[in-house]
This record gives sequence, C-alpha cells and structure tokens, in this order.
Amino acid sequence: MKLENPTPIDWKFSVRAEQLQSSAIREILKVTMRPEVISFAGGLPSPATFPVERMKAAFDKVLTEQGKMALQYGPTDGYAPLREFLAKSLSTPTSTILPEQIMMVSGSQQALDLIGKVLVDEGSKVLVETPSYLGALQAFSVYQPQFESVDTDEHGLIPASVAEKGQGAKLMYALPNFQNPTGRTLSVERRYELVETCARMGIPLIEDNPYGDLCYSGDPLPKMLNMNPDGVIYMGSFSKVLTPGIRLGYIVAPVPLIRKLEQAKQASDLHTAQLTQMVVYEVIKDGFLDEHIPTIRALYSRQCDVMLEAMSQHFPASVSWTRPEGGMFIWVTLPAHMDSKQLLDEAIAQNVAFVPGGPFYANEAEKNTLRLSFVTVSPERIHEGIEKLGKLIKAKL
Repeated sequence: MKLENPTPIDWKFSVRAEQLQSSAIREILKVTMRPEVISFAGGLPSPATFPVERMKAAFDKVLTEQGKMALQYGPTDGYAPLREFLAKSLSTPTSTILPEQIMMVSGSQQALDLIGKVLVDEGSKVLVETPSYLGALQAFSVYQPQFESVDTDEHGLIPASVAEKGQGAKLMYALPNFQNPTGRTLSVERRYELVETCARMGIPLIEDNPYGDLCYSGDPLPKMLNMNPDGVIYMGSFSKVLTPGIRLGYIVAPVPLIRKLEQAKQASDLHTAQLTQMVVYEVIKDGFLDEHIPTIRALYSRQCDVMLEAMSQHFPASVSWTRPEGGMFIWVTLPAHMDSKQLLDEAIAQNVAFVPGGPFYANEAEKNTLRLSFVTVSPERIHEGIEKLGKLIKAKL
C-alpha cells in the first residue's frame, strides 16, 4: 500500500557529495549522440576494433566449460590465471612482477578512486600534470586534496618541476604515453629523471598507461614500473586494446599497498566480475593481443594523419597543435584571446563537437585550448568537421 501525502525528504548531501561535479566530457557526449553531429569529443575507442566474434566465442567457451565458477563470487584481487598472465607480460629481465602485486579492478577509473581513498586525505598535496586527465582530477577531488600543477612543455611533464614543487606530496599522477588530453609522450630520459626524483623525495608515482600499446611506429617505451617497482603504482586497462564495455583494468603496486587497496575494494564492490575476467583471459592467453593491437595502431595512425592534414589545410597559422606518436588525441592551442568553451557552442550549432581544454586543468585553466579525438570519425567527416572548425576560428581572429 502506498503512503498518502508523505512528507517530501529534504536531501542533505554530505560535504563530500557536495564536491562532486559532472564530467564535462560526459555532458558533451549527450549532444554527440545525435547522428548528425561530427564528434571529436569522446575518448572512445573505435568500435571497428572490437573483436566481437572472438569475445562471443570466449563467452560461449567459458560458460560451457566453467560456467558455475564464472557465475560465482570471486576473490577480491582477481582471477589468478589472468593476474599470472599480466605479471609475466609486465616483467623484464631486470624487474620481476609477481601476481600478488596485481589487483584487478572494474576499469581504471575504479583504480583511481581506490588509490585516492587509500592515499589521499583532505588537504593532501597531489601533483598532477598541466593539463591532466579529467577523470583523475574527478576521482581524487572527492577526497579534497590540494592539487599542485607540475610544469609541462611540448615534450610533456618536466621532472625538475616535481623537485621544485613536490616537497610533502602524497603522490604524483602521470600519463607518460600519448597523454590524455595532449597526446604528448614522455621521453626515456625524462622517465628516468621523474622516477629518480620521486624516489628521492619519497613520493609514490602513479603511472597510468591505458594508451601505451597504441604507438604508431616502433616499440612501446619502457615502463616506469620496471625502473622502480617499489615506488611506482602502475595502472593498466583492457578498454583501449580490447573493449571498454567489459570495464576491466588492473593495478600493480608493492604488496603492502595492494593489500590495503584490496580492503578498500572489498568495501566498494567485493570483487570485479569473475565472468569478464575469465573471458578476457580466454581471449588473450594465446597471444591474441600481439595480432590485434597492430591493427588498432594502423587504423589510429591513418585517422591521425587525416586529421593533421585537415588541420594544416583549414586552421589559421595562429593556431598550434600537438603531433602525437600514438594514442587517440590532438591538443590544440588557439590564439590567447579565444575561449574554447564559447567556440564549442558555435561548433555544436554547426553539428561539430570537441572538448574545451579548461576542465583538464587542476588550477589555472588555459581557456584557449581544446582536445580533439580522431579515432571514431571517418576520414570524410574528419575533413568536414575540421573545415567547419577552421572557419569558426578564422571568424574570431
């Protein structure tokens, strides 16, 4: 029986909940659902790369042969064969990673939340790049840190800035490969310098690496994890190399930290879905990613070249942009007087979308910046969308 005339509840949110804000990207994505919109906004991998038939066969095999186990609760740290596979793949001749250093998570966004929960107190100094990944800023903001913006240049994070600003920091968050949002890559020399600086200052270094395998040529650069396994927290994901819909990622860290993260995860969701972990292991255990990832690299490299060519053709000389060596993003810097948020409103009116750069800054935003993603748009629509953007920018000069 339903109550008659119940008193409306005056919802009083916690102080922490009052800090929450919607993702600027997620709000834009609501607009991009319209088919007529040419969207350079989302950091979504191309559906053309999803191995649907391979995943379907793996689901069938796992459910047929190990269905009861796959549908049961699982251990908090994750499916043991998958963790063993990852440990072996992450190890090098000079750096052995053990399965007990790995915990599976429900997407790397959960990893960020758990790390914040375990390491960040109110007022803790957290070092981030300038600009940094919006999802990390969102995840850490819940725990009310003091963000300190580390200086960057056209080559990415400047390790000397960490030495200058890092005293007393609780952690340093970095995306060294084809960074989101800028597409920049940290050189091997800067990686060693960053790892050494953080180790000397006692700062845990988070190496977030969802895009590292998506290099357009050559081999992936060495992981900072292997330079100092005792001081680096490594985050990996299957979203960009397999499919994001399975929501599967992992954390690699020293065992004492993994155990504490495990306790935090138990309070959050007990464990990541056993079924999806078993399916992913079935898909990748025989070397499928070695065949699959090169096809993703080739597609994204072609798409990137198309967008760079279109920008050179249609953007005025007063606009500059990065030239990524892999990944999914190009970072654009407009003339100083322009506001990319205002430009977005005009672009959406012409059915083109992108992400303004402001939300990627922890502190002082550079409003004349924006992020473009090229991987889900056809070459023809890339040219059409960039031409429209170019005309809008020229009209503001």
